[in-house]
Amino acid sequence: MTTSLRIALVQLSQRIGDLAGNAERMLEWRAKAAAQGAELVLVPELQLTGYPPEDLVLKPEFVRQTMETAERLVDATVDGGPALLFGSIHSEGGANYNCVILAEGGRIVGRRLKHELPNYGTFDEKRVFTSGPLPEPILFRGVKLGVPICEDIWAERVCSHLAKQGAEILLSPNGSPYEVDKDSLRQRQVRERVIETGLPLVYLNRVGGQDELVFDGSSFVTNDDGSIAVQLPDFEEAMELTDWVRTPNGWRCESGQRAALSPYPEDMYRAMMLALRDYVGANGFPGVILGLSGGIDSALSAAVAVDALGADKVWCVMLPSKYTSDESLEDAEACARLLGVRHDVIPIVAGVGALDEMLAKAFDGSQAGLAEENIQSRLRMVTLMALSNRFGHMLLTTGNKSEMSVGYATLYGDMAGGYSVLKDAYKTTCFALSRWRNSVQPEGAFGPAGPVMPQRVIDKPPTAELRPNQKDEDSLPSYELLDRILEALVEKEMSVKEAAAATNADIAIVADIERKLLRAEYKRRQAPPGVKLGTRNFGRDRRYPITNAFHTS
Repeated sequence: MTTSLRIALVQLSQRIGDLAGNAERMLEWRAKAAAQGAELVLVPELQLTGYPPEDLVLKPEFVRQTMETAERLVDATVDGGPALLFGSIHSEGGANYNCVILAEGGRIVGRRLKHELPNYGTFDEKRVFTSGPLPEPILFRGVKLGVPICEDIWAERVCSHLAKQGAEILLSPNGSPYEVDKDSLRQRQVRERVIETGLPLVYLNRVGGQDELVFDGSSFVTNDDGSIAVQLPDFEEAMELTDWVRTPNGWRCESGQRAALSPYPEDMYRAMMLALRDYVGANGFPGVILGLSGGIDSALSAAVAVDALGADKVWCVMLPSKYTSDESLEDAEACARLLGVRHDVIPIVAGVGALDEMLAKAFDGSQAGLAEENIQSRLRMVTLMALSNRFGHMLLTTGNKSEMSVGYATLYGDMAGGYSVLKDAYKTTCFALSRWRNSVQPEGAFGPAGPVMPQRVIDKPPTAELRPNQKDEDSLPSYELLDRILEALVEKEMSVKEAAAATNADIAIVADIERKLLRAEYKRRQAPPGVKLGTRNFGRDRRYPITNAFHTS
């Protein structure tokens, strides 16, 4: 009877569609695990294809090549090294399945299909996969291993079935994206499964950025008494060799690494860093360019970019108009100096004048106002995109979630670009992140250990500076109130009446914010991708019709 097992838990990044590269990296990590005496190597969900593969699964050639590469991975285990439990796609009878394959000695020891397919929030697996039957345990060296895949552990059914079928250890590969407070939610769900089944459970998650999602790793092992025996770090690749012993009461994982997970707001900031780093790197950009206005949003975006990519890959451009204050010019220059980035000043006054002259006849007799303000924003975009086109840097947009919610942003102006790290961060969150980053250098950051922006940038009233003496709160409630209202309307989907009661706000103000929120949907559809940070980001989580007559006010 087997009395001990050494299982290597490897939380890895993935590159979607890079079948050969993902397979090669699995074998590299398997070799490292073999050198440390591992008998079994576990990697995250769909490690071969990358997660989420989305509609690539609907492409028959992609599925065919995935299965061919999986066969080669199985063949590679003929070397006598540790068994490899990896995620792939299995196609049979015209249906595609999200699966795991246990390979050892050049053969498939077991293949299991994901039963519970998530179809909410960021997930739409029912669109591309077919649900597999309730899985049976896989016999490995005399031990019955239950392998619930990701969503399979978020409800009782699969794990309970595996326990009834004699599973002794539960190994769960995951592709679970980061969102704030997700660590405690995962640990609570796993503890529930452990209590229900009486079995220890390994939760192994992928790491790295994928478009609007970022995966934080944070893998862990929970023993049958509910205690956490092993905790891997967040936001970085890692491998942990776990030692398992058979006791009179079943299998138990010996205590191992107990990495400290990042608290708020560090976790959110590191998520932004990792998402941007992987997006820029995977898509082959030499760096990023952004407009540095002297305001908090562009200062924070620049700080994240420097921390993620390094100062040599970040180019900041100040684009003053006749309304730009000396204070903004000074603050932008000071931000650039603190971050050590290239800083250019390109005034747009001449361009605004040329457009005023060009449009004079067409505008004759009409009232000056929003059109003239937006011309400034769009000229800034034209200038930044010209630099991007010439030198290859991706344009990083700097708008936050509060602005995106109510449409306080210019379409084809400050909304234009390739990626946004603040897209899912409310304005008050931007203040919190800026204060924190000015006193703390996050793990893995390339930026300075000291402040990244002058304190004045954080303290001064926000303004777009598109007209004389303009302040954001001329058009909006205070951001403290606005963000509370938006959290009620967006994250919690409350009605106007419910949101007014929950935030102690005037119902007329809440109704106006709801109207702005719904009216701005067409703008958000044309916004660049940005990293998901909360529970209801725009695009992947919250999907509203553009043409919509329903209001709760």
